Amino acid sequence: MILPELLILRHGETEWNLEGRMQAALDSPLTKLGRSQAMRQNQLLRAHGVSDWAWFSSPQGRAQSTAGIAADGLTRDIATDTRLREIGMGDWTGLLRADIADQFPHLFETDGLSWYDHAPGGEGLIAVHTRCMDFLMQLSQPAVIVTHGITSRVLRCIALGLPVDAFDRLGGGQGVVYHLANGQSHLLA
Repeated sequence: MILPELLILRHGETEWNLEGRMQAALDSPLTKLGRSQAMRQNQLLRAHGVSDWAWFSSPQGRAQSTAGIAADGLTRDIATDTRLREIGMGDWTGLLRADIADQFPHLFETDGLSWYDHAPGGEGLIAVHTRCMDFLMQLSQPAVIVTHGITSRVLRCIALGLPVDAFDRLGGGQGVVYHLANGQSHLLA
């Protein structure tokens, strides 16, 4: 698949991220650090020159807040797209990661993130892959995309031609900006 140049941002740190709580469809506000991370994203985007790019954001509050800060002085036109929402965590939504690990230790025997695919009543990685693929296929110009941790990883798997199960081998982090062009990815710093 040939895609336009992409800048994929993960939202800044939230109160629930700090607690280790699964947000999924729920939201908590950005922390002071999370707002600072979004301001840093704004600086990186300014240096990259993205004022004429298309801008998209997940509809979830933490992504919307990050997008607003990251886009300050660059654009006011940020399209909201539900396909960029975070993976649905079903029965694990709102729970602490540590409590999930205590209840399902066999899912956490590796350092990977594959446990995200096992949430009872959750969305699953294939569903996230399907909606992310649908989103990416409709892009016709360079785009800034503000989304979430797992969704960002799946978007990058698709853009890099990797299978969806490679998502847990890609870098993550809060308040990051990944630049993808010509089948290559690198973290802007």
